Amino acid sequence: MSLFFLFFISVNNDKVVDVRFTEVAPVIDGVIEEVWEIADSACNFVQFSPYEKEQPTERTAVYILQDKENLYFAFRCYAKKHKPIACFTSDEDDIRISIDPFNSKTTAYYFLLYASGIIDDGLFLDDGKRRDNSWDGVWYRAVKLYDDRFEVEVKIPFKSIRYKKGFTEWGINFGRYIAALKETNYWTEYTQLEGDMVSKYGTLRGVDPYATGYYFELYPEAFLRYDKYEGEEGVYKLRGSLNFKWDITPEMTVNATAYPDFAQIESDPYSLNLSRYPTYLDERRPFFLEGNEIFRMSDYGENFGFFEPLDIFYSRRIGKSIDGEVIPILTGLKLTNKSEKWSVGALGAYTDKYSKSDTVIEPRRGFGVFRVERRVLENSDIGMLISGTMAEKDDYNYAVGLEGVYRKGFNQFILQGAVSDKSKKKGWAVSSGYLGMVKGFLTMASAEIVQDSFDVSDIGFVPWVGRKQFMVMSGPFKTYPKGFFRNLYIAPGIVAVKEPGNENWSKVGNFMINSNFRNNWGVSFELSGGPYYEVDTNYFYRNVHLSVWGNIAGNHLNFGGNYGYSYNYWRGFLAYHSSSWASFNYSVIPPLRLGLSSNMWVEWDTLHNLIATTPRVTPRIEFRFNADMKVEIFNEFVMTMPGTSLSETELLTNRLGLLFSWNFKPKSWLYIALNGYRVQEDEGNLQLENQIGAIKAKYLFYF
Repeated sequence: MSLFFLFFISVNNDKVVDVRFTEVAPVIDGVIEEVWEIADSACNFVQFSPYEKEQPTERTAVYILQDKENLYFAFRCYAKKHKPIACFTSDEDDIRISIDPFNSKTTAYYFLLYASGIIDDGLFLDDGKRRDNSWDGVWYRAVKLYDDRFEVEVKIPFKSIRYKKGFTEWGINFGRYIAALKETNYWTEYTQLEGDMVSKYGTLRGVDPYATGYYFELYPEAFLRYDKYEGEEGVYKLRGSLNFKWDITPEMTVNATAYPDFAQIESDPYSLNLSRYPTYLDERRPFFLEGNEIFRMSDYGENFGFFEPLDIFYSRRIGKSIDGEVIPILTGLKLTNKSEKWSVGALGAYTDKYSKSDTVIEPRRGFGVFRVERRVLENSDIGMLISGTMAEKDDYNYAVGLEGVYRKGFNQFILQGAVSDKSKKKGWAVSSGYLGMVKGFLTMASAEIVQDSFDVSDIGFVPWVGRKQFMVMSGPFKTYPKGFFRNLYIAPGIVAVKEPGNENWSKVGNFMINSNFRNNWGVSFELSGGPYYEVDTNYFYRNVHLSVWGNIAGNHLNFGGNYGYSYNYWRGFLAYHSSSWASFNYSVIPPLRLGLSSNMWVEWDTLHNLIATTPRVTPRIEFRFNADMKVEIFNEFVMTMPGTSLSETELLTNRLGLLFSWNFKPKSWLYIALNGYRVQEDEGNLQLENQIGAIKAKYLFYF
């Protein structure tokens, strides 16, 4: 790397690019025409990986324009050494745009466009430590490939994002991925430890949305369903629902829904849970996804799994499933407001009753959530969250939570506290966590106390009631400028836990090695053990965990395993058990991908005899007609094998599914779904449990 380039990036960390106004809107066709000649440009990208802070292998230039209604971006991505790769079903080139319209230094929209034309969008939260791809925006794009470059044009309507009127400087960043080299470049400089930090974005200067007035989204849905359950006649259901969004101002939005169809088109995958705590399931329903970044407590994201937030609002409690039946949601209303310093949200929903054999299993129930958050000290936050549900006077569940988040560079400290009241049973909980660099050591620490009487089971997700836990892990994180290793983290740690119902503290030591290699492969190994107390049992806990991930000829591979000695809550005794997993996707031809994911759970009894093996195998076929239309077929097999008797393997359940999806306009979809679920009966044969077919159309009226 030249001395000039080193000097240039050292004095140019705070990058600025101007947006210029155009009377002639660019045609979004992937061809950078003459209208772009007046635009300012963002160049001088810096390599993020595989070689941190090096000069990029290829040059990238980004041009920015605006008119009264839209922001426009054009990318010219040179590829003189390697031809651009575009493939629907394997690794390919892409570009990324990240926008922080409030200069919040913590939250940003991202827009990801692959060379094949496939898109993704979402939000960066908690200064980039957490990524939420549930946000679905209205924007337009085009890509054109050449032998020595590819060109991209993007149009983002101002009314599809939140922004502060009169705020002319927005946070901005651009990225580019070169598939042939496994190389990622950003306009602003990050270390590999930091990742895409919102607080280090450059500045987009001179933004001036001319658009005025109110913006509406009417989102009608129509669906025809066929449901057939064991021992019953099949029933056809023709229904409709209406979703409504009104941007009262660029900062304030109202969302409403009436008689929505929130049935899952594809069920959550099978998982054998041997622990004492339930599995957390992600939200998938559009009404709850819109603006959900406001109705949440802060976290460190999936890359750092050491901290448990106090989730006193868990949206999947609304319209939950009982005996496989989803409780209907009659109506929902949500108001959110974002400004430079404040985020405020209020949500209400009302669910219908659920009856079986003339017996009311779940009464009609109202839900309410209120959230307020204020930014302090540049990019830190303080906030309050109130959640509650009530069916009748003596059947309610309320919770109030407070939190403070302090951020300084990569370092982040979270402190959360909450109180609950469930039908006159009151309790409290506290959780805190720290992630940062301490004298060159990457340090993770957390502390948690949940009182026995704390209960948010009807409105939130904090199932570890009565648990006290303290954890610290710290070790050197090293990034290598050259050679086989890209970065390496070695850290010892200790966890002290007092499980519910026990007076003694468990003390577990652990040791972790996490390495990422220059070829985009990685390995994580963790070893832990120590005296443990739970369920009136004293034993020596031990566990070993291995995870490997990588890329073979543009196809992603992930596999690993876990082996340990602990309490098996599924069986009710102390014994060895293990789990393993593997997933691999293979692109046969650009439109066609074959995938296979599998798990295997193995259990031993107290005498160390193998008593059961539970495999899950799910082959999947995906065919893409184009960037917006695809069909997927999967078949999930769940089996059991007693002891070591391979010949006695039985098929417990089988779920076969087909999903056709067509995103024919922004936020407008056509779905055709077929699902059949079979369960083993007493005689050992598979019997149809339920069969569902659905045709669903969602159309966005946007004005």
